Amino acid sequence: MSNNTFNVLWKTTQKQLEELATTDYENQAFEPDFNKPVVHKTAFELYVKYITIANRLEQSYDEIVQPQKRILIRKLLDSCLGRVIEIKHDLVGIDMFEFSYNESVMNELNLTPHDIELRIPKYFRREREAEIIDRRLFIESLLKKFGWLEEEFVEEKMSELEAIRIIQMHERARQGRLRAQFMKEIRMLKEKVKPDGVKEKTDGLLAAMKIQKLWRGFATRRKTRRRKLEEMYLIGMIPRPNDKKNVANEEMEKALKARYEIQEEFRKTYADTVTQMKKDISMKQTIPLTEEISDEIRLWFRDTYTRTGKLPDFPSEDNGGSRHLLSRQATESEISRSSAVSSKDSKKTKDKPKTPTRSGDLNVEESFDNGFKISQSIFLPDIRSGIDEFNEVWRDKDETMNTKQTFYTDMLYAEKFNEIESELRKVVDEMMRQELEMLQAALDKDRAQKGKKSKKASKKTRRSGKKSKKKKEKDLTPDRTTESLFEELVANGIIKKNPEINLSSFLGDRSLCERSGINPTPGDIRQIITEYCILPLGSDAIRKFAPCIRSVLIAGPKGSGKKMLVCAMCHEVGGILFDLTPANIVGKYPGKSGLVMLMHLVIKVSRLLQPAVIFMDDAEKPFMKKVPKGDRTDPKRLKKDLPKLIKNIAADDKVIFIGTTSAPWEADQKLLQQTYNRFIYIPRPDYGTLSYVWKELLGQYSGIHSQFDAGAIAKVSDGYTIGSVVGCIKDVLTCKRNLQLRVQPLTHLELINALSSRDPVYKEEEEAFTNWWTKTPLGRRKQKAIEMEVEVQQEKELGKKDKKKGGK
Repeated sequence: MSNNTFNVLWKTTQKQLEELATTDYENQAFEPDFNKPVVHKTAFELYVKYITIANRLEQSYDEIVQPQKRILIRKLLDSCLGRVIEIKHDLVGIDMFEFSYNESVMNELNLTPHDIELRIPKYFRREREAEIIDRRLFIESLLKKFGWLEEEFVEEKMSELEAIRIIQMHERARQGRLRAQFMKEIRMLKEKVKPDGVKEKTDGLLAAMKIQKLWRGFATRRKTRRRKLEEMYLIGMIPRPNDKKNVANEEMEKALKARYEIQEEFRKTYADTVTQMKKDISMKQTIPLTEEISDEIRLWFRDTYTRTGKLPDFPSEDNGGSRHLLSRQATESEISRSSAVSSKDSKKTKDKPKTPTRSGDLNVEESFDNGFKISQSIFLPDIRSGIDEFNEVWRDKDETMNTKQTFYTDMLYAEKFNEIESELRKVVDEMMRQELEMLQAALDKDRAQKGKKSKKASKKTRRSGKKSKKKKEKDLTPDRTTESLFEELVANGIIKKNPEINLSSFLGDRSLCERSGINPTPGDIRQIITEYCILPLGSDAIRKFAPCIRSVLIAGPKGSGKKMLVCAMCHEVGGILFDLTPANIVGKYPGKSGLVMLMHLVIKVSRLLQPAVIFMDDAEKPFMKKVPKGDRTDPKRLKKDLPKLIKNIAADDKVIFIGTTSAPWEADQKLLQQTYNRFIYIPRPDYGTLSYVWKELLGQYSGIHSQFDAGAIAKVSDGYTIGSVVGCIKDVLTCKRNLQLRVQPLTHLELINALSSRDPVYKEEEEAFTNWWTKTPLGRRKQKAIEMEVEVQQEKELGKKDKKKGGK
């Protein structure tokens, strides 16, 4: 695809984003509404529209090669993803459920579940690929050094000519053996033929006719089969074989790789030009700009003194300095974001926030007596400024002379000139503040007034400007390097080598409409993991300004894919995995001082090597009321330190704590809820998910026919988890059985026999998970809302009965 294609895609997406941002601003101006379905529909519509736009912006950012465009698209992409997370938290507050559905909105917008699934931006890994590879190689080298990883035998690469020679040699040998066998048979036939035998002339003709007859029949039958298959492919009755898809995918990957190389080349050229241009501007324009800004500020002093008779108060640097008053370079996003953050901080100091959307924790006692409303956004001003920049610069720009999509030097010069002017303005502002103090002192002296008040005022302002210093955490390892700390944690098995698993490997589709009970699909689980964990870990802007979630508990039966999700979120962002499972830290860092050192090392190294995921399996064990006698892992040693560890994760740290459990009801629920911000339950898969998983997993084996009845085995395997299905297929389709598939096709009985040796999810276990979820913060709120609705319904029915009695 050409550059023009992706430019058109970006421009159409910008138009849709502008319309959506306008609607979003209008909705934020509305008063709270008591009609819950109306507010939910409005919020869900914004939610799905922002998702579709974010997916298109992600594609544009991944494919466009022009570096200046990519900077703007990256800003808009992060802002849209942040807005998606904000609206998601609003929907959670309205629904009192982690998963939101609205079938009417989906039908109105003609969207499918696949359309509203968030794409994880590829730049999370692609722009850090070298760092991720180096870190992985370093971990592997350490594991080999400790003898925990066997060295893999690396075969020497063979050139194309050598490969051709080897193939030719083996082919000639094969032909020689066939020729020798053929000649042997001819000699044997000659010996049997009598010397006085006379052959008929027609023998050769008859043989040729017979061969032609057989060949024509074979060719005709083959053509008929091919036509029938093509017809079935055309009407969609049979999926096309993977060979053609693989060829097409390979061609697309080659084109994409070439585009990535061009992107990297343009990025390096752009970065070098930026550095050189900043040097040139600094050398040539520093002195003229300094004089111009100084004269501008002095003129403002003079005009203010002429009008008021007093010297003006110079604004502080936090308020924008002279730039905010004179040059008007402050953008709407900077002003609004700073005001939003400051108001957010002031609210935190005064009282707790009333809405659950600004933090990861949920207030269980929260009520919506004042109605429902979409919360104020921190990301909308950035979206608006990005739209304005696009309209001013890129919408009507003539790019016919820039077919290669290189950067524009004139735009770059203007941008860097403004940056250097802003830097100089801060220096000049400080000089002008001192000059203003001197002028004020001279003016006070001329008026024969004491300058104590002004001095006291200036001292007060200086004191007020000082930030309150918080107590810094004591560094227990000040003299050690990051590499040595990293090596120590790898040696102790705390940092693990993370398997390369994509989130898409968690198979299953998204749900279109609300399902009965607590029954999300695998697609819903992928979406919530992306929104709560992956996006904040992958983007600095999202982590800093989106609602902060420090910890998540993933609960579900054994084999439901909890650990796989943890590994997938690590792989998608190129993060490091810290394993604090009680069984993993037995005998490591003993005693109280050792535990303090362990917590210190984990939080320090995770901050130094962000993004990072701190993982704990069997997350219920530290909070169990009574530890089983056979458990020698001493899980309660982490009981007091885990909440502290999670609280030490700052809002701008790309670090998250993930716990997984198969029996959450065994823990003290109060302590569990104090530790984790969010609770995600993975139920056993339904028939649709099982059918899809069986078909996908069996389709990876070439010997299994594409028309194998996956629905029947899915019906039989109802009640089993995906892990049981994967294990069953591995047990049956061994290497030997895989070679026999073409001769002896796979049967359902083989799979059923292997599946019967595994334990399903029993009804009692499902009920235990359901009862546990009703005790979570969201579950309690949901239960309370249902009880209130029942009471209101009963009151209405009683009122109707009273009216009927009164009428009689």
